[in-house]
Amino acid sequence: MQPRDLKPDHFKAYPPEARKLATSYVTALQRLPLSFLPSLLREVIDYDSKFPAERKSLEKELANWSALPEEKEKEWVRGFAQITLSTQLEQFDWVNQPAQFVEQLSAYLWTTHQMDRFRKAALDYGDRLQAAVPAEIPPIPRLGIAVIGQQTQGYDRPLFRKLRPQGAHFTRVKPENGLRELLDAAGERAKAHPIPYGHWYIDGGEAAPRDLALTTVSYQALEPTRAAILRKVRAEKDKPGMGPEALRTVLAQMGPAELGFANGVDPVMERFQLKLFTEGSGTQVFSTTFAQWAAREALRRAQPCTLLVRFAPRAKPMNDLLGASQDQATLDPVGALIDGDFGAYYNWLNQQRLPGADKGSFLVWYEDHNEALAIGPGLPKGTESTSAASLKDVLSWIT
Repeated sequence: MQPRDLKPDHFKAYPPEARKLATSYVTALQRLPLSFLPSLLREVIDYDSKFPAERKSLEKELANWSALPEEKEKEWVRGFAQITLSTQLEQFDWVNQPAQFVEQLSAYLWTTHQMDRFRKAALDYGDRLQAAVPAEIPPIPRLGIAVIGQQTQGYDRPLFRKLRPQGAHFTRVKPENGLRELLDAAGERAKAHPIPYGHWYIDGGEAAPRDLALTTVSYQALEPTRAAILRKVRAEKDKPGMGPEALRTVLAQMGPAELGFANGVDPVMERFQLKLFTEGSGTQVFSTTFAQWAAREALRRAQPCTLLVRFAPRAKPMNDLLGASQDQATLDPVGALIDGDFGAYYNWLNQQRLPGADKGSFLVWYEDHNEALAIGPGLPKGTESTSAASLKDVLSWIT
């Protein structure tokens, strides 16, 4: 089937809101080339489980397609229209399985040496879309917080080296009640600006008591989900013909009910947490990887105004993957500190990619120690402060 043959009935298997969205723009979808359309439908079919920021972005993209004049439309898709596809791809059920189509398309583009052409078409499209539909500035300046080094003692190497040129390095921070002060600050922002999925707390271990206004994800709370994923991996990995790509496809096809998400209280968060383990690499085994991946996806998808990420000690060997238990003797606090140091830098980079980055602020703290680094519009870059200050004080200077 070709896009021009699309009819509203083709979307009857989509979730309710996704079906409504697709059918309302079916005329615009009919005009898109097959090399591009399934990538868009992959986003549409997941519409019901997307965050508000993602929904708004997708709605604007579809509205833009619907409003484009014919000559502009051809210009936007010219690169995609030049991609040749196999008969097998054309006959694939790309309407109901767009994600699987995109996987097969990727392999086909590599084998036919069309990947560079496709990539250029995608980059050109992204530039045009960004110019036509600018991203929205957040209602309040973003605040990112990273807490690293839990349970670490005696580490004497310099921290925050990647971030020091961007902000102020504080060497006499008062560590008492530091985590509580940071969580309280995040909770106060959530109460003052109640935005759905706009304020997050991600913990690589057990979540500390926090304000219920925060969207919270923790490694320990998802232990049953991780265990279910690892059982699936162990059951599938020895099957004939099962390689990394095939295993990834198997995991991607798992649903919330298979992993214990059967209550449907918050399908958006259930789907988010499901994808942390079925699409993440190492999130099932290492708490630091989990925290970093969860932070990256939260920033990319939900675009929160507040994000506090706390890194916890990781396991030394891959005990979880091998089926053994994780206990204190197998933890690697120093390794987790190094992971968290890099993770904080990546969090800041990802925050900088979001709209309003010039007005945002960022803080990273070495937990239970007197060292922190803060970045904000009002702080001089590449400086160091030896004045005693609480984390609450530091936050007040950057927000």
